[in-house]
Amino acid sequence: MRLLPVRTALRVPAVAAVTAALALAVLPAGPAAADERPGAAGFTIADPRIKESSGLAASRIHPGVYWTHNDSDDGPYVYAVDSATGRTVARVTLTGIGTPRDVEAISLGPDGQLYVGDIGDNRDGTWDHVWIYRFPEPKELHDATVRAEQFTVTYADGPRNAEALMVHPVTGRVYIASKNEQRGGLYEGPERLSADGNNVFRRIADVPWVTDGAFSPDGGRLALRGYFWARTYPWRDGRPQGGGDRVDAPWQGQAESVTYTPDGRTLMFGAEGANSKVVAVPVAPDAAGSPAPSGAASRPATGGGAGSAADGPADGPGGGYGKGALVLAVGTALVLGGRRLLRRRPRG
Repeated sequence: MRLLPVRTALRVPAVAAVTAALALAVLPAGPAAADERPGAAGFTIADPRIKESSGLAASRIHPGVYWTHNDSDDGPYVYAVDSATGRTVARVTLTGIGTPRDVEAISLGPDGQLYVGDIGDNRDGTWDHVWIYRFPEPKELHDATVRAEQFTVTYADGPRNAEALMVHPVTGRVYIASKNEQRGGLYEGPERLSADGNNVFRRIADVPWVTDGAFSPDGGRLALRGYFWARTYPWRDGRPQGGGDRVDAPWQGQAESVTYTPDGRTLMFGAEGANSKVVAVPVAPDAAGSPAPSGAASRPATGGGAGSAADGPADGPGGGYGKGALVLAVGTALVLGGRRLLRRRPRG
């Protein structure tokens, strides 16, 4: 999803000015130390075809490889990127599905299959259904065409926009986090997806304005990110617990993706744009997988299991936004106003 298309950016100079200020306010002090684990260091996506990387999933069978895709205007393609070089080592073309509309997320399930979420809806209700595509992660990396399953998805409380799709690595259950400027929702899919009928997703918790999410490899944590924040939540009994713990997410402008490394010790944060950077952020042991102990510091949730929109860029120890909290609040308001004015027309 484009935040401010180039053709309209000049019409909202105030948003651009605040965005520049935000970058100065919340940029990390310096690069993270190099990590020798495969796929645990940051990299730049070098493929010129990948201009709107909108999701990330770490491969389990190809060390250091990450799966990604474009947001829209590309086609039924999924790319495997080698983090050691930033180069694409495979482009998979999906067949057996319709024409993708707004692909926003990708996740790897315990069944070894990749789940692609064609779940975006920029008008918060233009489409009465969205889709999930599923195909086995290729055992060999080269350009290939594969037949994918297509699942029709609706929400029990009506259509909505979403950018985050997460498959639990133990149960295989699929979750979607909707994106709303006031308060989004975390939705749980059926125990097993059906390709023959409608798959109804039901709201189980409130969440902030989410652009992507990922489960830790052992399923004990759920990481969610937005444009200005990231948090990890203990996951118990099929629900996120408490207000979560802040993660020092990088400032990335059009911040669109997050995934754990296969060992759960690092979160990888991605963004849209040509030559976009994927930034590696080590996570605390409690945020790497196993649920945090009951005495661990976390802010209480307000109105739902995963906090509120105000939980994002909060001041306090462990957060990366203390100096810029007020700037972020003003910037968020201006960005949201710009988005309402400049929202793209839906595709047919």
